[in-house]
Amino acid sequence: MDLGLKGRKAIVCASSRGLGKGCAMALAEEGCDLVINGRNSDITKATADELRAHGVDVQIVIGDVSDPETQAALLAAYPEPDILVNNNGGPPLRDFRELDREAILKGVTQNMVTPIELVQKVVDGMAERGFGRIVNITSMSVYMPILGLDLSSGARAGLTSFLAGIARSYIDRNVTINSLLPGKIDTDRIRSTISYAADRAGTDEAAERARQESQIPARRLGTPEEFGKTCAFLCSDHAGYFTGQSVKLDGGLFNSAF
Repeated sequence: MDLGLKGRKAIVCASSRGLGKGCAMALAEEGCDLVINGRNSDITKATADELRAHGVDVQIVIGDVSDPETQAALLAAYPEPDILVNNNGGPPLRDFRELDREAILKGVTQNMVTPIELVQKVVDGMAERGFGRIVNITSMSVYMPILGLDLSSGARAGLTSFLAGIARSYIDRNVTINSLLPGKIDTDRIRSTISYAADRAGTDEAAERARQESQIPARRLGTPEEFGKTCAFLCSDHAGYFTGQSVKLDGGLFNSAF
């Protein structure tokens, strides 16, 4: 299926590795030009080289996407993006009783305020041009709480609710806003949660990974590649009637008929 993305311009935040890289790779395979972002210069440059192998333009912005200067640099690279993929590192695993006000505000800034700021900067231009796709990478923990990720879950749930009405106010101009909710995807993030759970249970990481995989109907962790392909579809010409949705990609882990 041709997704109609060749020549489109995409900003993909926090895309040097993990889920963001998976999305950037899938978009590059479809012919999208990209501006990618990461904090580690060497890793981000290596990812850019991989993406350029698909014959697309790739710009690099190094820095924390919550920093206004980094956001300005992303928009300077592509002032009129067709696609925005919001992604950001979440707060580290921590007992909620250890969170002070500064830590809570930082987590909310990372996972709620920052994507809202970027949506504000791009959505009207998308509407004027008659095409826009915004995908927010949130988490299955919005539906299924994960002990120790309470701050991340709360901030991402806030983002989802904040954008729900906004999404419905732009779809008539072919601009969609959706969330993509990863379940247990094989990334550094999930490996850290497995390590955290293993420590709490007094077991080793291999045993804890096997235990968690056994709870997933698919009997495995997901991959950043298949996550990225789902993102690419949500960004495509074919997804123009699809907005305000939270798409779970979890191997069937969330046990619900709806």
